[in-house]
Amino acid sequence: MRTQFRKDSLIASLCLAMIACSGCSRHANIQPTPFPASNEVAGWVKSGETRTFPAAELWNYIDGDADRYVRAGVQTTSTSDYNFENKFDAVVDVYTMSSDAGARTILESEPAGDATSTPIGEATRLHAASLAFCKGSRLVRIVAYKQAPEVQPALLVLGRQIERRIPE
Repeated sequence: MRTQFRKDSLIASLCLAMIACSGCSRHANIQPTPFPASNEVAGWVKSGETRTFPAAELWNYIDGDADRYVRAGVQTTSTSDYNFENKFDAVVDVYTMSSDAGARTILESEPAGDATSTPIGEATRLHAASLAFCKGSRLVRIVAYKQAPEVQPALLVLGRQIERRIPE
């Protein structure tokens, strides 16, 4: 009887270990999101669900300009809306490209105008109401729907947090 109890205990232990390991591998495959949750970044509230568009459906989001992104190797585009301290709204777009060069191609193809550079990502353009940067094969664009003195500093804080969330 004692031998049977040991066998049953061993089998139960092995089953529990297998269940635990399968749960770990399932969670290991979950990709971290570049989009911070509400209030994860001081003052910023995520105001809706993240939407994702595969390359073939990108025209549903950026009608008229999707071909340029597809030619540069976009794989998916994800977008989320945010609000900063009830002062202004912004949209965050994350374009996942097939290569680092594709992300840089899109960023550099847009007019620099009065943009300044700031140490976020590998290449950055900061305008009065927008921030765009590349990190690896990702192009991130944050656009505020208002121009005011508090916009640029707020965009930089959000941009730095997004950059930290993008894997190397």
